[in-house]
Amino acid sequence: MSNSGVNEDYHKRRSRARMAAVQALYQMDISGTQINTVVEEFTQHRLDPGKTDTDFFEDVLKGVIQFQEELDTDIAEHLSEKWSMKRLDMTLRAIMRAGTYEVSRRPDIPALVIIDEYVSIAADFFEQSEPAFVNGVLDKYAKKVRAAEFGLVGSP
Repeated sequence: MSNSGVNEDYHKRRSRARMAAVQALYQMDISGTQINTVVEEFTQHRLDPGKTDTDFFEDVLKGVIQFQEELDTDIAEHLSEKWSMKRLDMTLRAIMRAGTYEVSRRPDIPALVIIDEYVSIAADFFEQSEPAFVNGVLDKYAKKVRAAEFGLVGSP
């Protein structure tokens, strides 16, 4: 397998892990299921370890739960005045939490990759303006917490 094939496989495994993390977060929000139960259910019954980066899935899921209060505050600060966390659709909230977690806690992954991935996930669930909404909020947040990646640091 060529190096580009390895990178493509890696990317697909990560993409599947992100999608599964969003679904698991949604499930937890809807049912109140505990994280260990959800992790076990997904890793034992829903995820194909050959096609999904299960370690990354667990990292995103556990990270969102561990830092959820902080993430929700960060997201709320980047929503327009007419929006609140409670008003967000549960799927959209799961997408935003996972994306914000990665931007804030996974500096090993470029912010633009993270934003693109979660905009793509939003497009899988929504057909209206939600993907652009996800893009706008995550982009504003990323430019705040990773200003150097966007060339936004230094003298004015």
